[in-house]
Order: sequence, then C-alpha cells, then structure tokens
Amino acid sequence: MRVLCRALEVHPSSYYSWLAAPVSERAETDRSLTGHIKQFWLESGGHSGYRNTHLDMTEAQIICGRDRVLRLMRAAGLRSERGYKRPRGYYSGTPSTLAPNTLDRQFNVERPNQWWVSDITYIHTHEGFLFLAVVIELFARNIVGWSMANRITDDLVLDALTMAYWRRRPSDKVSLHSD
Repeated sequence: MRVLCRALEVHPSSYYSWLAAPVSERAETDRSLTGHIKQFWLESGGHSGYRNTHLDMTEAQIICGRDRVLRLMRAAGLRSERGYKRPRGYYSGTPSTLAPNTLDRQFNVERPNQWWVSDITYIHTHEGFLFLAVVIELFARNIVGWSMANRITDDLVLDALTMAYWRRRPSDKVSLHSD
C-alpha cells in the first residue's frame, strides 16, 4: 500500500484516515435517492430521463432537486431511450421487381372499393415490438382490414387483406397500393 501511496503522492496516514472516516450524510442520502431513481427508471421501462424521473419523485413526495437527479442518473449510468431503433430484420435492400405507381398520389377516387392502400408500422411496447398492417379504403377513408403480430411475415399482410376482402366483398377489381 505504501508503494501506491508514494506513486500517488499521498501520505499513508492520510489514506488510512480517509478509509476509517464515516460515510457522509450527503453520500448516504445520495445512495438512498439513487435507489429510488433506479426504481422509477425501471418502472418506465428505461424511457424516462431525469426530468420525468424528477416529476415521478416529486409525485411520490421524495424531495430532491432536478440537477441532483441528473447527477445521480449519470453516476449510475442510467440514460433515457431516445428515439426508436429499427427492429431487427428490417429489409433495406432493393426490391427485385417494381410495379408502376398507378395511384400517383391521387387520393380522390370516384367510387367505393376502387383503391385500397396498405402499410405496415411498428409499435414499441415494454415487451418488444408489435407490427401492425392496415388496409384503408380510399373512398370512405375507413380501415377495412388490419392485422397485428410480433414479427413481420407474409401472413401479417395477407391476414389484413383477407379481413378487408371479407368485410367489403368487392364486386369489381380493386387496386392495391403499398409502399
């Protein structure tokens, strides 16, 4: 230990007196507050930052300043999740065949069941991602079919289209536009 003290230019007696000193009251309250902060952060699923964590603590009548919450969260390595990452398996390649864009952003149609549009979106939950496929009929602007699953598969879109078909039962051909 004397070699380390000599390397750090600290007298050994100073080191041993620091080691024997009791924990300060502020360090003790910091430790207690860090426990509360971790609890509120985990309850939010890791989404809340220091501002929302401070509001949660204020609602729970735990008195603490906002900057102190920031300092303790940084010391504990707690960060809010900012934005959403793309889910795994997101296809970003080029499609092998491109269909012509016959809709060409002309969303005003003359009769029902002439155009259906569909899209897939993902919803971030505490348990992971959910994928939602939706089919909208452009004349009435109604959702005519939808499907939700925890993975993007062909069946996700086909289930939404099947629901749309069985609910609307179109007599003529329907054009489908999708991204």
